[in-house]
Amino acid sequence: MRQLKIYITVIITMVIMSSCLKDLDVTPIDPSITTSSNLFKNEAAFKQALAKLYATYAISGQTGGGGGNPDIQGIDENFGNYLRQYWGLQELSTDEAIIAWDDATIKNFHWQTWAPNDVFVSALYSRIYYTIALCNEFIRTSSERIPNVSGSYQTNLKLFKAEARFLRALSYWHAIDMFGNVPFVTEANKPGAFSPERITRANLFNYIESELKAIETDLAAPKANEYGRADRAAAWMLLSKLYLNAQVYIGQAKNTEALTYINQVIGSTYSFDPNYQRIFCADNNESPEIILPICFDGQNTQQYGGMTFIMHASNGGGMPLYGIDGGWGGIRTIKNFVSLFGVQESDYTSGNPLNTGAADKRALFYFNPDTWKWSVSNVGTFTNGIGVVKFRNVTSTGGEAPNSHPSFVSTDFPMFRLTDAYLMYAEAVLRGGVGGDAGTALTYVNQIRQRAYGNASGNITSGQLTLDFILDERGRELYWECHRRTDLIRFGKFTGGSYLWEWKGNSQAGTATPAFRDLYPIPANDLVANPNLKQNDGY
Repeated sequence: MRQLKIYITVIITMVIMSSCLKDLDVTPIDPSITTSSNLFKNEAAFKQALAKLYATYAISGQTGGGGGNPDIQGIDENFGNYLRQYWGLQELSTDEAIIAWDDATIKNFHWQTWAPNDVFVSALYSRIYYTIALCNEFIRTSSERIPNVSGSYQTNLKLFKAEARFLRALSYWHAIDMFGNVPFVTEANKPGAFSPERITRANLFNYIESELKAIETDLAAPKANEYGRADRAAAWMLLSKLYLNAQVYIGQAKNTEALTYINQVIGSTYSFDPNYQRIFCADNNESPEIILPICFDGQNTQQYGGMTFIMHASNGGGMPLYGIDGGWGGIRTIKNFVSLFGVQESDYTSGNPLNTGAADKRALFYFNPDTWKWSVSNVGTFTNGIGVVKFRNVTSTGGEAPNSHPSFVSTDFPMFRLTDAYLMYAEAVLRGGVGGDAGTALTYVNQIRQRAYGNASGNITSGQLTLDFILDERGRELYWECHRRTDLIRFGKFTGGSYLWEWKGNSQAGTATPAFRDLYPIPANDLVANPNLKQNDGY
């Protein structure tokens, strides 16, 4: 939870609520409202504004605590949180998570029956473009200031600008991955009355690639920046992910390019954490393998989204609290996913509902057969399914979280971490990429499994290292970390009938879904507002 301090009172008003900007060419009447014209006064002010850019992923309002002063309108401030919505669209639509609540259309995600007017799709889309808009304004203003300052101020301002460009590229990656062909705005598009042009997925791919390469040397060296801020390794990770998914995005494999940057990540100063549980506890800022976290702090980043949502919504039905003040009984997983760990219903007892004897210690699940049902016969009943206890608001030794609060958590979300790079290395090699070898890939995978098993009993042979194995191992290692939807699409198993899970297609046994759902729809309200946009096929 140690992080760049977030000043949530900083407001940059040049924001996009939809991609049509006709209503935003205004100057606030209230002199107490901060705008770009009076915000960027000195280096400290620029750093505060940079903190706001990072904060857009963690909190979604100006007062904290879900205080009713949201960044965007049209959805509850806590529902509209960036990480909360990103997590929902990446996880609830897969075999890794299912939700019991009846909030609007939330159940449609696991069923894969969402529509263009879905409020949650619209909320994430708006959060993506809100972040992009703030980054654009920061980049534009810092570019104007850099020639007029000198010394450490100029050096730091160049670094801040590079980080803003990275964050913009990160959000554009979310856009290309989830929505495909989208509206495109940069710092060159000054706020005013215009409708942004539509950029194709291929052109956006090229833009993200060029941005990340352009800022590579401007970013801090790996681990040379403050914790919670992006460095070169974060840019290398994002480039690796862009290239690994290139077949999906542009119809052209780029596994060799992926290996180029994966090797740079692995060769950097980040190192493999021997303690798997620490990566998901309130002292995970001490983990040597987290490359890019979304930071949370029980006292300073208070909102009912982000990690507070993930931990509270996944708790209930007698589960241990692990530092939170109560469960909301919402999200859990299903038997199809749990089966990847080699565990079954009979392994869990009322006396040992955590199944602490599981061989794979990453199987951080809860199931009490006296009060829970293994199969989800009723989606709306939280105790139908299997609880997940992966994230915890205590330290890795069980101690109280730093800056603890009874409702808000201090555990950071690990967006990028080194073990993911190990698994991407193995996948890129298996997909024919040049720049790696099968022997090294096997070594990386077995290192991961030795941590999981505590010994070599879970090691695999070269013959077992297949793409199907990699997909399953990514699930076992990275579940609930916002990778699953993207992974299943890359492996051709998200839609269609090659892989079915409980309630896929709104059928308890699971049924095939159409391939157009590999992309989310462009929100209906943005199609109305911007004549340059076109709806994704199938919607």
